[in-house]
Amino acid sequence: MKLIVNIPAFNEEEKIAETIERIQKSFKAEFYRSGAGRVITKKLIQLVDDGSDDKTVYFAKKAGVDLIVSYKPNRRLAYAFKQGAENALQEGVDFFVNIDADGQFDPEEIPLLLGPVINKEADMVVANRFAQYKAQGIPWIKSFLNQFAAKGISFFLGVKIDDLTCGFRAHSREALLRLNLVNLHFTYTQETIIDAIGKRLSIKWVPVNVTYFADRQGKITKSLSKFILNGFKIILKAIRDVQPLKFFGWPAAIFCLVGVGGFFLFLVQYFQEFKISPYLNLIIFSALSLFLGVQFLIFALIADMIKGSRQLTEEVLYRQKKENYKVTK
Repeated sequence: MKLIVNIPAFNEEEKIAETIERIQKSFKAEFYRSGAGRVITKKLIQLVDDGSDDKTVYFAKKAGVDLIVSYKPNRRLAYAFKQGAENALQEGVDFFVNIDADGQFDPEEIPLLLGPVINKEADMVVANRFAQYKAQGIPWIKSFLNQFAAKGISFFLGVKIDDLTCGFRAHSREALLRLNLVNLHFTYTQETIIDAIGKRLSIKWVPVNVTYFADRQGKITKSLSKFILNGFKIILKAIRDVQPLKFFGWPAAIFCLVGVGGFFLFLVQYFQEFKISPYLNLIIFSALSLFLGVQFLIFALIADMIKGSRQLTEEVLYRQKKENYKVTK
């Protein structure tokens, strides 16, 4: 069976060789000789060069990278992940691990993520930076926003999410075939987790160590406000597509209850004085609330129909991908 460790990179000439060498060293672990990883007969490292204008590719080749996917111009992390996944499927991958290029994650912990996937305990395993190992140097705002969003989405989808934005993760071949990225202009981390939950793929979170470098400029979080806005849009769209009845149903229920409550309050007052004019604003407010509630209910039903159509389309796409990326033995 084949393992591909994928490294998306943009202008990482300073760290890429060291990261590749650390991954190569991690392949010598006992996990691959006598542990669950013994089923892996081929281990490859893949670089996705996301339009770098420095010597990232040169140093990666020098360090002995096995596969290179390169394109211009820079198209952000989501596109890089998609290209890496598609090329890995083309190469006949069985297990796909994604890891950052800057060395903040320890490749020696790859077996922690791979084990549950190999043992069929999970389709996707995501590193958890907020468990018993405290992330070193992580900005407090990034930690707060991640955990706040994770708790909110967990509540909405009914699935506990420990870490929503970590890119260190392992996938089975089936997970790669099933996942479909719609947003390709920012990051993939939130969308793929929500997509996986919607497709009932099993996800597991595993605690890992991570070190953040104080002097490094984030490739995704250059502007905190843009990061929050883009992340919010991705999460909102993904939840809308996965749980349309809840997404539109909750506002529908709230507006309808407010409208019915308003009319009930009006009737109570009306039968005491038999006058309408003092409560005209209440009638208008209640009518508008009911109207909005009915509108959201219609949106919920339409969106649910679209979801059914999308599921059929994605099933066809899955079968097509499975055929296109068929492994020849």
